[in-house]
Amino acid sequence: MSDNTPQAPAANRKRKVMLAAVTAAFAIAGLAYGTYHHLVLAKFQETDNAYVGGNLVTLSSQVAGNVEAIRADETQLVQAGAEIVRLDAADADVALRQAEAKLGATVREERQRYSDVGQYDALVAQRRLALATAEQDLARRLPLAADHTIAGEEVAHARRAVDDARAAVTVAEKQADAARSGVAGVALAEHPAVRAAQADYEAAWLAVRRNAIVAPVAGYVAKRAVQVGAHVTPGTALLAIVPLDQLWIDANFKESELRNIRIGQPATIEVDMYGDKVAFHGRVVGMSAGTGSAFSLLPAQNASGNWIKVVQRVPVRIALDPKELRAHPLRIGLSATARVDIRQQDGAVLGAPMPRQPVYATAALGQPLAQASAAAAAIVQANLAR
Repeated sequence: MSDNTPQAPAANRKRKVMLAAVTAAFAIAGLAYGTYHHLVLAKFQETDNAYVGGNLVTLSSQVAGNVEAIRADETQLVQAGAEIVRLDAADADVALRQAEAKLGATVREERQRYSDVGQYDALVAQRRLALATAEQDLARRLPLAADHTIAGEEVAHARRAVDDARAAVTVAEKQADAARSGVAGVALAEHPAVRAAQADYEAAWLAVRRNAIVAPVAGYVAKRAVQVGAHVTPGTALLAIVPLDQLWIDANFKESELRNIRIGQPATIEVDMYGDKVAFHGRVVGMSAGTGSAFSLLPAQNASGNWIKVVQRVPVRIALDPKELRAHPLRIGLSATARVDIRQQDGAVLGAPMPRQPVYATAALGQPLAQASAAAAAIVQANLAR
């Protein structure tokens, strides 16, 4: 036993050294975490639950028809206004010719009505002249009847002639008023019947043009569902167009991490596609009005008896720098890590009111209605001259 006695102090010293080392390690770790929290966590809010978002523009038809041609396929770039799908326009062409014939016939019918007004006015003048003649004849016969130069029967005939002429004037005036009431104060080209037929022609003209389905925006084709020969109806989703210059980041922060996030704060984004070699920069532009689960198809029923608290996440939208997007293109749905600099606390928590100008707009879908109106006006003038 005397041989083992000197080893006890050595073992105690070894345990003390190990305990001191472990204590020092924990102290250093705590100090390091405190330093990291002070220098990083207190200044930034970070999440790897972030994804690239963007507009998925659905291309659909405004008219019914059978697909005749498809001019763009998946992954291909299309420009705004470019024809993507063409429908068979045979039925639309027939409808346009029918509308043209109807417009011409309507103009001619109304032109005849305007002509009838002049004829009835001439008839009224004729009937009034006949009445004046009958009244003059009666006036000449009355003195002669008083002198018994002529028989009283002739005066009676003259009176009946005046009554008949006066009745004829009344009938002619009513006919003229009826004809005039349909056209009074309105030029023939502005007559309601002509305008209605003209509107039908313009609608048929537009339907022919709408058989060419154009891209509303510039972007890349995705989710093509349309096939040649398929019959499509208005509103049928044919394919999608993704404008890759209109992308953003949807960063899903925990509800406990939103306290210091403000609109306008700068953010740094790393996308898994490029790794840490490429850093995107952006700014917080808004926060969703609810958590992701609140807007899900089947929201959680938290009033049930077996409720379990789950930390909720709120999407925070981060706008990206367009120049960086052009230099390093992204795709919708890519995973990302978002770090928001929360030191700037003077921004708003809620989003700004809607702007006066549209956030997104397109001029590619605007059909040339002026051309349709000009074509209809030419048909009206051509039938007026005949």
